[in-house]
Amino acid sequence: MVIFATEFTVMNPSYCKVDTDLLWILVVHFGRDPGVLFAFSPSNIHYITKIHSNMKKKNSSKELSYYGLYLLSYINENHPNLLSDTDFIENRADLAAAAYEQARLEEYTHEGAQELAMVTLMEGLHFSKYNTLLEVLWNEFEHEVPQGDATEFAFKLLPSLEEVFSKYPLSDDFAYTSEYDALYTELTGAIFIHIEAYGL
Repeated sequence: MVIFATEFTVMNPSYCKVDTDLLWILVVHFGRDPGVLFAFSPSNIHYITKIHSNMKKKNSSKELSYYGLYLLSYINENHPNLLSDTDFIENRADLAAAAYEQARLEEYTHEGAQELAMVTLMEGLHFSKYNTLLEVLWNEFEHEVPQGDATEFAFKLLPSLEEVFSKYPLSDDFAYTSEYDALYTELTGAIFIHIEAYGL
């Protein structure tokens, strides 16, 4: 598997830097396949290259499946702290592929089998601590934290606020429960204290 970045077109199957602060486009080539496009933020690009390096060391013939690529893209946007966990990404993708194959053996349609596979792939990942922090920063600290710095600051804050998150049952539908408001309020207070004590 070869991962590289480009703004629009690919000239060579190698990794190259995009001179922009807006986005990264990663193209994954698998042999004869034309490739798959995903967007990744510049602040997380080092995790993507690390994933490629780790996978290459483990097994030079190992390639991320469609489910692995989908999960990688989703995690980049919602759980960037998991980007370096290559075992989790590969194992979850394998489970999703197995769920699809089993469903097809049971004569599910392609669409039905795909739906079951995606349920397996995304289990436990619908609620995002990272996105919750972003929401708090954007809504409550818009003057203290510039919007362009919020994503990096949220990622930086996440480890120090795990204790707050640990008090709540963070299920996939947690954002729709009454306890979410309590978490939101507690995070607001914790972030205020952090900024007062340490700044940005």
